[in-house]
Amino acid sequence: MMGQHQENFGYNMGMGGSFQNGQQTASPQNPSTGQYPQNISMGQHRVNSNDINDSMAASQMPGDAGPGQALDGASEGPSFIGSLEEFDGFCREGKVKEAVEVLKLLVSKCVAVDIPRYVQLMNQCGENKALEEAKAVHEHVMRSMAPLNVFTYNRILEMYGQCGSMDNAFAVFDKMSERNLSTWDIMITWLAKNGLGEDAIDLFTQFKEAGLKPDGQMFIAVFSACAAVGDIHEGMLHLESMSRDYGIVPSMEHYVSVVDMLGRTGHLDEAMEFVEKMPLEPSVGIWETLMNLCRIHGHTELGDRCAELVEQLDPSHLNEQSRSGLVPVAASDIAKEEEKKKMAKKNILEARSTVHEYRAGDTSHPETQRIYAQLRGLRGLMKEAGYVPETRFVLHDIDQESKEDALLAHSERLAVSYGLLSSPARSSIRVIKNLRVCGDCHNALKIMSKLVGREFIMRDAKRFHHIKDGVCSCRDYW
Repeated sequence: MMGQHQENFGYNMGMGGSFQNGQQTASPQNPSTGQYPQNISMGQHRVNSNDINDSMAASQMPGDAGPGQALDGASEGPSFIGSLEEFDGFCREGKVKEAVEVLKLLVSKCVAVDIPRYVQLMNQCGENKALEEAKAVHEHVMRSMAPLNVFTYNRILEMYGQCGSMDNAFAVFDKMSERNLSTWDIMITWLAKNGLGEDAIDLFTQFKEAGLKPDGQMFIAVFSACAAVGDIHEGMLHLESMSRDYGIVPSMEHYVSVVDMLGRTGHLDEAMEFVEKMPLEPSVGIWETLMNLCRIHGHTELGDRCAELVEQLDPSHLNEQSRSGLVPVAASDIAKEEEKKKMAKKNILEARSTVHEYRAGDTSHPETQRIYAQLRGLRGLMKEAGYVPETRFVLHDIDQESKEDALLAHSERLAVSYGLLSSPARSSIRVIKNLRVCGDCHNALKIMSKLVGREFIMRDAKRFHHIKDGVCSCRDYW
């Protein structure tokens, strides 16, 4: 199907997801080298001419939007004045859709918008994972401010990285006539954060082969990339290379990153041994990182030991959850969650400019019977493929069959099911979830992706998950 455009569907979730259409073609993957084909001899990552401009519904929708309510379209939205003051106000409030509409008016009125204002909107697009708006801002910048300097290009790269679209980031990266160290830092960092560890390491290799010298920040991204692919051996080689080849003395931040790399891949004893042999006195951040990773992986004894050391060094790093043996939730995450409660823990599903909302167990959608019928049909196929429902994620005191039904009705599955019903075959489905994806849904989506031949790109509260052919880019570390 080379050259044929497909629609891309993305999901924006409170406790589930949403989707919208956009133009997309299949992006080729090379299992031996990572997601993106590269041309090392030319010093570029190549995005196939048929690659997609991913689209995702990441803008925050009003909490009172009902199923089927249309939120896009100027005819249904409020009227705008089209002033710089109005533009600045929407940017401050994080209302990216409105800010982009005002930007269109400003351009039509030939009102100049300066780079700082564009950068402010880019930051908001990235924070809100608003890919469609990000692409609109990129287009406006290219039309009105060309030729762009490296600083502006770097902000565009970061915006796309935050939105989870490294296809778009590479398209910009490859066309840059000039790159600086920050350019490479941003690309390697966001490849790693998007779970594309192999591509991040390949780009780092290309960077070195070009005769360029990395800085300390780049190695932090490299350690994260090694964690993403589960290759701690390569990560430790890069740690040795820092001082031996580039004269960079590892800082405490580097040691925290190495501990995180070891712990995320389940090598907790090795992480503890590494900490004990560090040339620096371990900071509270070291012990806090190891404590959290131990609890994620169920190593309670070592986790409690780390908690005692955190208590001795700085008790303020422990809250009620961490003292109780749980993985603590950061205050910033709590604040974000409070803000997102306006969405009433609903899913927002955006298809063809129409917004549909879901709660777990929701039956309000007009296509409810088809959505649940498809999920039940898939469940049978998934069990044949080895899926075992992890009912421990259902906290209600109900029988086993009811627990399996409760898992089936999780909002992300409802959103994905409707996406499968509504989107073209083989198009990707994007999911944004403002909470951490539950372990059972993560496993279910991996098996489902293989059965239906789709790629699911899911952003939860912690990271991006690129799920394809039964494998997730997080390698089940998240």
